[in-house]
Amino acid sequence: MKIGVFDHFDTDGGPLAAQYEWRLKLIEAYDRTGIDIYHLAEHHATPLGLAPSPSVFLSAVAQRTRRLRFGPLVYTLSLHHPFRVMEEICMLDQMSGGRVELGVGRGVSPLESAFYGVDPKQSRDIYVEVLEILLKAFQTTSLDHDGKLYRFKATPIVIAPLQRPHPPLWYGAVGPEGVDWPAQHAMNIGTNALTPAVRAITDRYRAQWRAAGRDLADLPLIGMSRHVVIGESDAEALATARRAYARWYESFTYLWRLHGMAPISAAYPESVEQSMEIGMSFVGAPTTVRAKLNDAIAATGVNYLMLRFAFGDMTLAEALRSVELFASDVRPGLVLSG
Repeated sequence: MKIGVFDHFDTDGGPLAAQYEWRLKLIEAYDRTGIDIYHLAEHHATPLGLAPSPSVFLSAVAQRTRRLRFGPLVYTLSLHHPFRVMEEICMLDQMSGGRVELGVGRGVSPLESAFYGVDPKQSRDIYVEVLEILLKAFQTTSLDHDGKLYRFKATPIVIAPLQRPHPPLWYGAVGPEGVDWPAQHAMNIGTNALTPAVRAITDRYRAQWRAAGRDLADLPLIGMSRHVVIGESDAEALATARRAYARWYESFTYLWRLHGMAPISAAYPESVEQSMEIGMSFVGAPTTVRAKLNDAIAATGVNYLMLRFAFGDMTLAEALRSVELFASDVRPGLVLSG
């Protein structure tokens, strides 16, 4: 039974250096309390993502933790040169003793892609070719590739990941139509979708897995991301969640509002109360959160949870309280799907 954390790493409104430090202290608590994997989003030119270079922040995570696995969810491969990102992944895996979980994708925001001069209509083709190059490079000492966008001829590869043939792969799924390819490639997946869409994703992934003649006992992780705030009482947790979610939502919509657009591929409501009603946030005392999470697991068919313990203007003390209460009073009573 594995539990992960998904982190947009949005602004709390305070000094940036201080936020980096308290986030690292919180990640140390993830390591200490048994969280299995820390997933970091990649975003650019927005207060939603203060770690626009995942490799830089994750190199600090590698040094501040001992057992916690970690990785981007996702590296926006359409914005990365394949040779450079390959070298960074190898460094992180070696520096951490083989703890990297490698999330890859095209990127969800056309606005952010445009800042890098990438046409959103071409981002999928770029992503596919960059991933192809990565998987080749991880398993060779001399890279040859003749593609539409990149060409390598007998390029020396002098660095490799510690995990062979490469770190476990992750894919961000928006809906069930995007599940077939990762299922065929035995990739883990994570999603931010609403409950009905999550159910469709897990059902389709399992169907694809069975169709390939594979045993469900070997099923990769299929996870959903949800905000979680736990307090000594429902009222205490709600007061924290209401304030922090409002700040997070402001950051989440910032770039879209700046361009007079509505977010795409996202179903987040404006208030945490609305988010709770549709099963996107779990807020309350441990007994409340445990019961709601078990209901959500049964309804969606996920076998993995990616929880957001820190968001908005939440303090380190508030986030730590959620993490500690989750470890002591919630996690032991969770029943994850097979």
